[in-house]
Amino acid sequence: MTSALLRSILTPSAILQFIIGWAAVVFFRLGSTFFQPPQKTVALVIILVAIVAVIICAAFGVVTQAEHLARRLGDPYGTLILTMSIVMIEVILIAAVMLGPGEHPTIARDSVMAVSMIILNLVVGLALIVGGLRHAKLRVNRTGVGAYLGILLPLLTVGLVLPAFIGDDGQYSVGQAIPIVAMTILVYGLFLYFQTGRQRTDFQEPTVSANLDPAERGTVTTEQRSSIGQILRVHRSEILARTLLLVATVLPIVLLSHDMATYLDTLLDRAGAPVALSGIVIATIVFLPETVTTVRAAAAGEMQRVSNLCHGALVSTVGLTIPVVLIIGMVTGQSVILGESPAHMILLAVSLLLTFASFLGGRATAVHGMAHLMIFSVYILTLMS
Repeated sequence: MTSALLRSILTPSAILQFIIGWAAVVFFRLGSTFFQPPQKTVALVIILVAIVAVIICAAFGVVTQAEHLARRLGDPYGTLILTMSIVMIEVILIAAVMLGPGEHPTIARDSVMAVSMIILNLVVGLALIVGGLRHAKLRVNRTGVGAYLGILLPLLTVGLVLPAFIGDDGQYSVGQAIPIVAMTILVYGLFLYFQTGRQRTDFQEPTVSANLDPAERGTVTTEQRSSIGQILRVHRSEILARTLLLVATVLPIVLLSHDMATYLDTLLDRAGAPVALSGIVIATIVFLPETVTTVRAAAAGEMQRVSNLCHGALVSTVGLTIPVVLIIGMVTGQSVILGESPAHMILLAVSLLLTFASFLGGRATAVHGMAHLMIFSVYILTLMS
């Protein structure tokens, strides 16, 4: 790697964001005894504000590298790197909690449900409002969005809905869990294979020609790009360096978010708020880099990239989390409760139906965004009731 290329990647801001993130992690690790609750409420607020400030700083570093990779690799490869780096770390955190002390039978269910509502409604809602206010026409590649939704329907049904009806108190038996794990891994693996292979053009930004029939608009992809193999050969050093820097910058975000849970739980308890809100806040913080990237893509009118980031992240979250927690449950003998409540099932169904209307209705608008935000607000109300 030439020194010029290295300087273009390791910019002063990138180095500063990396140092701030890891310095905060080391600081809180070394001072873990001092920072353990109980603390005065004012001290808790100061600690939380400091952690969030560091996370936001690191998040912009992650977004910068993700955008460079997305431009270099093109979709879906560029956005897939950001999505997979965040989702994999999230899955590892859930697994670590399950393998740690104590019983956490609903952590997977609560995490997947929170991520589903955040991605399908909060992030998408913000993106549609920002994009809708800046662009008169927001269109997606309908084939790609249809593929995401087609895979999300069975994954979410099997992961969060079916256990409530055929399982025992919301959890699969071993005889049920084994085929569910096998099918989920197979379907998710095949989806990634086709997404990055012969169907990759389905996940690229569409071009809309005035001469096209309206029914065909949003299905024609951009001009042919160089093959991914050729791009990797020519820009291998840059891609590898930016990917490593992205992962190294996103790790402090996840580690600090995990540490923040203790302080946030204590603060919410003192305020009389439901502790379940802590999971929403943590999940929102973890997905902050992806949220910023998504809103920026919407502001630029790149709605297919919005779909790749949001729907792709949710497909990966469900496709990876459900098999991992079921395997851990079978190996360790822990209870893994996946079945959701009727209210959450309804909100999940409405969210998916609204996604169909927003992305496959011909033109996405800020009105759709407001509807998504309304559903997310109702979800918060269900947690507080």
